[in-house]
Amino acid sequence: AQADDIRRAGAEYASGDAGTLSIAATHTQARYALPPLLARFRQEYPRVRLRLHQGNPEQVGTMVAHGEAVFGLATEALDRNPSLQTIQAYRWRHCVVVPRGHPLAASGISELAQLAEWPLITYSPEFAGRRNIDLAFAQRRIVPDIVLEAIDSDVIKTYVALGFGIGLIAGIAYDTERDREL
Repeated sequence: AQADDIRRAGAEYASGDAGTLSIAATHTQARYALPPLLARFRQEYPRVRLRLHQGNPEQVGTMVAHGEAVFGLATEALDRNPSLQTIQAYRWRHCVVVPRGHPLAASGISELAQLAEWPLITYSPEFAGRRNIDLAFAQRRIVPDIVLEAIDSDVIKTYVALGFGIGLIAGIAYDTERDREL
């Protein structure tokens, strides 16, 4: 059965414009980075079906390593998987989101310590660059008050809008038109 699957996949890709392309990605990548790329891909290859698998970065790496996906798009965790070749696709930054009218919206943020003065909402430790967030605070010996952790930028933005705290999310997840309340 596995040999038949390999033969079928090979035949599909040999045709160049048909078959199924399986991609693994974290939610943030699937929601914000991939849509314009996959839209362009669909225009060029309308007969190729897309299968999008989602998971945390470690799960994305596992899906690629086990052949469930042809490639994966995730944050830094993939570089720790020795069975994968990783290529940096782009560099992203985190951004702070606050409810419209929040004092930080007017004053801005000049130091990381300012964030620790507010309840913080950000990603769960296994997602979206949280390792870098924790490292940035630890290097400055700052202990943030993380009141809510989530795996999804949209969930974080929802709770920021409800006033639970300020949010720290991937910069690509914030859009001035779509996120007017923030």
